[in-house]
Amino acid sequence: MTTLLVELRGKRFPPVGSAPARQALGPVRFSVRKGERVAIVGPSGCGKTTLLNLVAGLDPDFEGRIERPPPPIGYVFQEPRLLPWRTVADNLRFVLGDVPDAETRIGRALAEVELPDVAPVYASRLSLGMARRVALARAIVVRPSLLLLDEPFVSLDQPTGERLRLLVLELLEKHAITALLVTHDLREAVMLAERILVLSASPGRLLGELAVTLDPAARRDPAEVEALYRELREAAHALLAPAAEQPA
Repeated sequence: MTTLLVELRGKRFPPVGSAPARQALGPVRFSVRKGERVAIVGPSGCGKTTLLNLVAGLDPDFEGRIERPPPPIGYVFQEPRLLPWRTVADNLRFVLGDVPDAETRIGRALAEVELPDVAPVYASRLSLGMARRVALARAIVVRPSLLLLDEPFVSLDQPTGERLRLLVLELLEKHAITALLVTHDLREAVMLAERILVLSASPGRLLGELAVTLDPAARRDPAEVEALYRELREAAHALLAPAAEQPA
């Protein structure tokens, strides 16, 4: 069953002041099945985050159509975007609204991101790694029909990043969450996704997709991930090379 359908003809940003108009995305067409995990990779500035914002419905100005699942949609941004003057629990309550089991869901979500005791802590006092885990809890506490992740591990040190990637993998598998992940790290995509969509340089257009054939145990084995990464890296380069020769 298709949960998300994207048939994008293009996305253009209008001129602002002295800055000219800019074509951010070209044709991008793909679908995501219920429970599937898909990653988007491509050169820096190719429009990956712009595409994710279109999918989220944050930007309605584009050519084409996007069919989304019913709400709620969870979004883990590049920055945690927590309200610093509120506690961790208040940040999660803010997205839950008046659901009757809010406190139970908050407690469960924080336990799942391995932060069971931070509910009363103000967000401004969290380390970056803890803030990213709280941002993840905020996205999953709503029980999303679709989870969007925009480079959620950026700026983390290697040990913290590795632990958080494993944590995300465990949550995606445990809850069979439909997810769309943007990353610049192909290894990360290999570990977390079942399919990888490759975008061209700006304006980003879909060049092709790569299948990730790892089973759950192999995704947790760095050697298995590295071996498939090396194989898919060559395939991604093969897709990108002809595109680089074409005029944007």
